[in-house]
Parts: sequence; C-alpha cells; structure tokens
Amino acid sequence: MPAMKISVLLPTRNRLDYLRLAVESVRRQQDEDWEIVVSDNCSEDDVAGYVASLGDPRIVFSRFDHPVPVTDNWNRALSLARGQYLVMLGDDDALRPGYMARMRTLLREFEEPDLVYTGADLFTYPGVDPDHPDGYLMPFGHAAILQRGRVPYVLEASEALGLVRSTMEFVVSFGFNMQFALFSRNLVDRLAPHGPFFQSEFPDYYAMNASFLSARRIVVEPSPQVVIGVTPKSYGFFYVNQREEEGSQFLRADRVPIPPGSHINRGWLDAVEHLQEHFGDRFGFEVDRRRYRRLQCQAVYEQFRLGRIDRKGVAAFAGELPPAERILFRLACLVTVDPDRARRLLRPLRPLRPLLPEPRRQFTAWRPPKVTGPWRTIIEAMDATGAPDVDATP
Repeated sequence: MPAMKISVLLPTRNRLDYLRLAVESVRRQQDEDWEIVVSDNCSEDDVAGYVASLGDPRIVFSRFDHPVPVTDNWNRALSLARGQYLVMLGDDDALRPGYMARMRTLLREFEEPDLVYTGADLFTYPGVDPDHPDGYLMPFGHAAILQRGRVPYVLEASEALGLVRSTMEFVVSFGFNMQFALFSRNLVDRLAPHGPFFQSEFPDYYAMNASFLSARRIVVEPSPQVVIGVTPKSYGFFYVNQREEEGSQFLRADRVPIPPGSHINRGWLDAVEHLQEHFGDRFGFEVDRRRYRRLQCQAVYEQFRLGRIDRKGVAAFAGELPPAERILFRLACLVTVDPDRARRLLRPLRPLRPLLPEPRRQFTAWRPPKVTGPWRTIIEAMDATGAPDVDATP
C-alpha cells in the first residue's frame, strides 16, 4: 500500500493552553506522513504566533477574522486538508501514542476502508467533576459495537443502517463524536452531493451518521486510540455539572435567549432533520418527532422542578405541543406545585397513559472504571496509563 498522508483537523477557539497539548500528541507519533490543520475561530489567544514558533511545515494555519458557527470552522479545517485520511481532534483532546501506526496497520490489513471507528478514553481535568476533583481517565462510549472483544472487524452495512435508525429515533446506540473516526477522502467526496461534510448545529451528529450510511467499508477497532478531554473551558464541564443551560450559552456567540428544554436534544433534532432531508427517501426513515417531544417534556419538567424555569416558560413550551401531550405535560408539572389536585385530575385520564414520557433510557447502563489522578494534563494521564492493549489479528 503506498504511503498515505493522515490529516488531523484541529479547530480551536480561546484554548491555546490545551491546543498545545493536542498538537504535541500528534508530533509525538512515531510517524512522519501527517499534517495538522489548525483552524482558529477568531481566538483572543495568539494561536498564529504559537504555530509559527513550531517551525513545522506540516502544520497548516488559518484564522477567521470574526467568530463563526462551530460547523463553519470544522468545514474550513476540512477544506484545507490534503490527506487521504482524516481525523477530527478537539483542541482539548489527544491522539494516543501509536495512533498513526495502528491506523496504517488497519488500513493495510482491511484494504483501505472508508471509515475506521475506534474506542476512546475520556479525561476530565482537575476541577471539572466535584466527585473527582483531581480528575480521572475512563473508557468513553457505551456502544455495543465496541464491546465485542479486542479483535478489529468489519461492521456489516445492515447493522450500520440499524444504528442510524436508532439515531433517528433519539436513542443512542453508538458515539457520535468525530474523534472516534478516521475517515477517507473518498467518503468525503461521496457525501459532497449532499452539501458540506459537516452540517447542522451539531456537526458530528450529522457527519458520523451520514458516514455510517455512506461508507463502503467500516472497520471497528475496539481499543481506545484517542483521549477526549473535558476541561473547565469546555461544554463538557457544564454537562458534567448539570448546568446545560449555561453550557448552551457557552457554545453560542450570539447570546440569543435559549428556549426551555435540552440543548442537546435540539441540536440532535437539527442533525437528524438534515439526515432525513438527504437520506430519508433512500433508506425509508424519518425523524421520530414524538419521541423527541417526550424527551423535551422530560427535560422541561426537570428544569421546572429544580426552579430553573418558571410557569411562564412552561406555558410557552406547552403551547407548542399537540393537545393530548400538552394536557399530560401540564398535569405532570402540576404535580410539583399541587400534587393532590394533580392526582384528582389524572384519574379519568388513565387511558391516555401510553402518551406519557417513556421510561426507557437513552443510554445503556454502563459503568466503566475510573482511574483517578492527580494529573495536570491529558498528556500526563496518557503517559501514566500506558498504551492501549490491542489485538492486531483481523
């Protein structure tokens, strides 16, 4: 197999300290045929000066003069890349030692697949999780396709389609983070008739699922090949601390007021609407909007119960629901303020119980072990825990 350049896409904004570590994780690879594309979304940090100081021609730099949506920054990085294979790396993430060598082995042994889907670890920096103030490292991603032993294998197209159908139904059956995927230039070109490779407010939700629908061969490598970082300057910080509303504002430069409900669910909806537009007719699926509304009802009810939104916010949200769902949702909220009255009103409505939010979980019950620090950086955590244990037998 001829040598193939691997491009590492590295969009960034105002996190130079972490960006340095992400770049270091690439430069430490025992491999020379790579490039890094740093796309700076109008950072206040001197990212250009840092890149210039490295003096490495394999590192490409571009900067927006004004803040743009995350999706635009991701597409800019992709447009500047020259590699035959690409991986998206967050500026607070890292490639594990041996990533490049492992990917090249899999590309050779599986005859240049369109997508290599790998395991990953999650690293929380000190100060992110109150229950683990020194930080921790743990396996990340509950996907059943990663729980089938240590041997890499080819994922059947029918199973890949089934995973995307679950996404359309707002059920998580695999991780959407683009860090999980090494994807080919051929796949990017194949998706080009549908528009940019990254679309929607949550570009990874769209791109990962579109890739699973369009890849001609998907190889699953169960061992963790990347580490996804959660820092005090990331959306993950707000998610871990159950402060999603603040996290939503953190992601949005326009500071437009956020409507009630889960920001994650809204971004998910935007992604699957794009998927339905481009692939719905071909694969015969559509967005499960009823399931989406149920999940949003649960989220808004929890916000109301915790006092994060008032009755006016509840009324505004309820006004967007179909009549039967609106009645049940308002009664559910009434339980919080007047439980006795709610019980009296609910008795004659028992036949409508199937319309209540489903008890099923979005995520499977999975409790991987956490290895605690203290480690100051993602590089220290990787060095302390060693390289992943892999089985090279295809």
